[in-house]
Formats: sequence, structure tokens, C-alpha cells
Amino acid sequence: MATTDPASSPVTTNAKERPTAFSSLRHRDFRLLWMGQIVSVTGSQMQLVAINWHIYLLTGSALALGLVGLFRAGPIILCSLMGGVVADVIDRRRLMMTTQTIMLACSGMLALITFNGLRRVWPIYLLTAIASAAWAFDTPARQSLMPSLVPAKDFPNAVSLSMLMFQIGMIVGPALAGFILGNFGPGVIYATNAASFVAVIAGLALMRTSGRASERESDKTRVSFAALVEGLRFVWHTPIIVQTMTLDFAATFFASANQLLPIYAKDILKVGAQGLGVLAAAPATGAVITGLVMARLGTLKKQGLVVIVSVAIFGAATIAFGVSRVLWLSLLMLAIVGAADTVSTILRQTIRQLATPNNLRGRMTSVNMIFFMGGPQLGELEAGALAALFGAPFSVVTGGVGCLLAAAIAFGGRTLRRYAGTVSGKQ
Repeated sequence: MATTDPASSPVTTNAKERPTAFSSLRHRDFRLLWMGQIVSVTGSQMQLVAINWHIYLLTGSALALGLVGLFRAGPIILCSLMGGVVADVIDRRRLMMTTQTIMLACSGMLALITFNGLRRVWPIYLLTAIASAAWAFDTPARQSLMPSLVPAKDFPNAVSLSMLMFQIGMIVGPALAGFILGNFGPGVIYATNAASFVAVIAGLALMRTSGRASERESDKTRVSFAALVEGLRFVWHTPIIVQTMTLDFAATFFASANQLLPIYAKDILKVGAQGLGVLAAAPATGAVITGLVMARLGTLKKQGLVVIVSVAIFGAATIAFGVSRVLWLSLLMLAIVGAADTVSTILRQTIRQLATPNNLRGRMTSVNMIFFMGGPQLGELEAGALAALFGAPFSVVTGGVGCLLAAAIAFGGRTLRRYAGTVSGKQ
């Protein structure tokens, strides 16, 4: 299997080298990771819907829903930077096996206490926080490992298929969650998610690719404050990475409608738990279609401008969803939200990974996690607070407006708007 490092030289893709829609799946170890994660992501998306519904049933509070975002984002912000350093030092496969086991245990414990008649929300918050801390170490390891699983020419396709895999899970997971919630309750979903982590652990165990950055590079890096500063310095002095991260944070902070879907399902659209599953799956439906198209297209021209336009469409569709009172229109707008987010995310991740040397990818990814995950999770807290004060529609609409403003500011800059798609890795 080829293990070309995309950061070792400038990366370009011409029309003759354009990959097929599933070219990265030819590589065994990437295929193992991809297939295992389809199962795990489906379970995790089921649990996200179940937790939101469970908390709203227990409390009836929009603010309590928003607090879920705080308990997800807090550990990510606190732990992700160190998670990136660790991912650049130790075997990334072994690190992922450890974090996946911790998340399995959290879901299993959540299932156990739910089956025993959970009546308070604090255990849900606590276990969510522990799982998020594990995830803060897992994500830098996973994203840093991926460029080692495919050659450089197939990496954009691998990113597209990874997004597609997540979106498949986001369609199937919420749809299953809606059915199971309506018939069996959240405990069954928590238990199912616990079992789903086994698929990733098994795939990691079967891989042949080394999980280390490289013996030479890893020997130079130790888990230390200096290593952390080195990663921060690299990100700060790479403008294209900084701009993609800040735009990501602003857009996802303002446009965080997902956390309020239980309110829309129960009180505004009046479609109940099963309708919640359909609403939660709608963004992923648009994302899957878009992901398939992106996987086939290969490298796009004017990638920076495409990112900005995608963020603007994301904000406009969020506003339209916020004012909708008709189910079909709400579903359509959520599908457009998912499609726009997919285009933007695929391009941003490709740009960042190919602009970063292998021995710094964990730390770059960990910095990005603060933006990528901190934005939506803190945005969920902000959205919940605004919804509690002024109502869910006001919260969603103002969030969409904020997203449009972020896109306008990004368009006024130079680096991202003029970025054309050729990336040189720094050494």
C-alpha cells in the first residue's frame, strides 16, 4: 500500500489523474477504518438524538438542551491541544483504540443507568463530558492517521468519502433513533452505540500501517509544552489554515440549529419523536448527495471562493428553516444546510491536511478541533439561551444572519478568497 506523505511536496491534481468516486477504498487500511466508522458514526448519531430528546423529556427546558453543548465543548477545548501533541508522539492506532474503548464504556454506563430509571440529567452531562474528553484525543489521531492510509493523489477523495461516511451515519442514525425512541426509549440507543465502537476497534487492530508519524519525526517530539507551542506557531504562521479555522468557528457558532430540533419537532412543526428523526436526518441527506458529487469531481478550482459561498448558502438556508412552519420546506432547507456544509468542510479539511507536515498534523488538527467543535457546541449553548429568552425561531434566524456576516467578512479578505487549490507542505 502506498504511504506517500502529501505534505512532503507540492500537491496538484490534473484532469488525467482525477480519481474515481471510490478510488481511496482500494487501499485496505483506509477501507478498514472507513467501514468501521460507518457503524460507529451511525451509533453516535443515534445517541446524539437520543440525548437531546431524553433531556428535553426530563426537563422541558431549552436551556438544559443548550447545556449539552457546554458539556461537549468544554472537554474538547481543555483537552484537544494536548490530544494533538500525544497524537504526534505515540502510535495513533493504539491511541484510537484506547479512546474508542473509553467512549464505549461511557455509552454502556449511560444505557445501564437509563434502564435503571434515570430521573436526573447530571449523569448524562457527566458521561457526555468524559466521552468528549476521549474524543478530543481520538480526532487528532484519526485525522492525522488518514493521510498515511492513502497516497497523495487519492487524499481529496478519501476526505470526500470520509465526509460521505459521516453523512450516511447522520441519515441512518437519526432515522433509527426516531423509530427506537418512539418504541423502546433512549436506553436501547445508548446500548446500541456502545456496541458500535467495537467495529472501529476491530478495524484498527487489523491495520498494517504504522500509526506513528515516523520513527525519525516521533523521536524529535515529546509530550511537552514546547511541542504544543511548536504546533500553535505553525498554525499561526500559515494564513490559509488560520482563515479556514476562524471562518469555520464563526459560521458554526452562529448557525447551530440542530440543538433546537426537539423544540421544532415537538412544539412548532408538531411531528413528535419520529418527525425529529426525519428532521435530524435531512441535513445528512443533502450532504450525502453532495459528497458523492465531490468525490467524483476531484480537485476544484477557486477553492477558497467556493468555501465562502458555501458558508453564505449555509447561513441563508438556516434563516429559511428558522421561519418555516411547513415540514417539507423545513426538510428542504435542512438538506441545503447539509449540502453547503459538506462542500465547505471537504475543502477546508483537504487544504489544512495537505498544508501540514506529517509530524505536525496531530497538533494542527487539535487546534482546528477548538474551532470546528468549539464553535457548534458553544453555539448550541448560545442558541439554547436565546431560545429560552426569545423563542427558538428568533435564535435560529439570528444565527443564520451571523453566519452570513461571517461569510461577508471572509470575502473581504484576500488569502482565502484568492486561494486556487495548490498546496505546498511546509517542512
